[in-house]
Amino acid sequence: MDVLNDDYYMGLALDLARGTSGQTGINPAVGCVIVKEGRIIGLGAHLRRGTAHAEVHALNMAGADAEGATVYVTLEPCSHYGKTPPCAEKLVAEKVARVVVAASDPNPRVAGRGIDRLRENGIEVVTGVRESEARDLNEAFNKYIVTGMPFVTLKTASTLDGRIASRTGDSKWITNPHSREYVHLLRHRHQAVMTGSGTVLADDPELTTRLSVPGLQPVRVIVDSALRLPPEARLLAADSGGPVLVLTRAGANPERAKRLEALGAEIIPIEGAGPQVDLTAGLKVLGEREIGSILLEGGGRLNGAMLERRLIDKIVLFFAPKIIGGSDAPASFAFDGFERMDEAIRLTRTSVELFGEDICLTGYPDFRL
Repeated sequence: MDVLNDDYYMGLALDLARGTSGQTGINPAVGCVIVKEGRIIGLGAHLRRGTAHAEVHALNMAGADAEGATVYVTLEPCSHYGKTPPCAEKLVAEKVARVVVAASDPNPRVAGRGIDRLRENGIEVVTGVRESEARDLNEAFNKYIVTGMPFVTLKTASTLDGRIASRTGDSKWITNPHSREYVHLLRHRHQAVMTGSGTVLADDPELTTRLSVPGLQPVRVIVDSALRLPPEARLLAADSGGPVLVLTRAGANPERAKRLEALGAEIIPIEGAGPQVDLTAGLKVLGEREIGSILLEGGGRLNGAMLERRLIDKIVLFFAPKIIGGSDAPASFAFDGFERMDEAIRLTRTSVELFGEDICLTGYPDFRL
């Protein structure tokens, strides 16, 4: 049963923010609701990086009625000049009476200063209303703004016995259309999708967002140590989707590099020792290019390597109710593994959802052991 209180109105603000997930680049998704005398008078969401923040949209809708109103916002109002003016100052100027904040801003340039600015000007501030939901909503932003490294979500689909293809390499389709549609939503919500050259050679994926309505196209990142990416790969087609970045070893075959560049791919040499791309250095380079979230759709080797290096923040595992067997059939994770069960990487904060008969398990790897 709905009850009209701070919790309820913050829920509306969170819904507005969720609706824009994926649209704001390295900026957070934020929602705002303004209420006065029992009536909603303003609604807003941050729609795109560099444009007006949620509070500004809501205040513009409220107009003169904003004076004396209560503002519900999912993230602490900014207090610094960036691509837009500080929202805290606008709330002060519009003479709102009360601001309810779900989560403080981890951005070191804000980090409580927005809340302090409001209180200094006599505005009542309440914090922590539905805070965990607000932090989960912006988990990618929360990591990137502090570390400069992308938030990596690993997605994989397998049979019940953990196989991502048959022993002959056939993988279409493990999961049902409902699961695959959700994967396209995940692509829409991440700035980049990443896979390895082995997956491209085996499956020839487009790595695009294909929904019943237009979706955002992610940057496509291919980890390709030896530049094996074939020129005829579908993801290199001119109209196939977002930009293609190829992470390779410094000094990789220059002729192959030129051939791929002629097809529109950008070759990014990653410095590092060894025959494989230094994945940590590669993610750092992507972060420097303001890619704050990555959906990893790799094969077992890339998945295993990323997991071994503790570069995975979140895991989404689809299990189809099928058993295919085969000792040579590839698995979701291929790495040396651990000697003892108590050394295994555990997932925390797990949740389970059904997509038709498919099971989707989501969790966060705990690397503390």
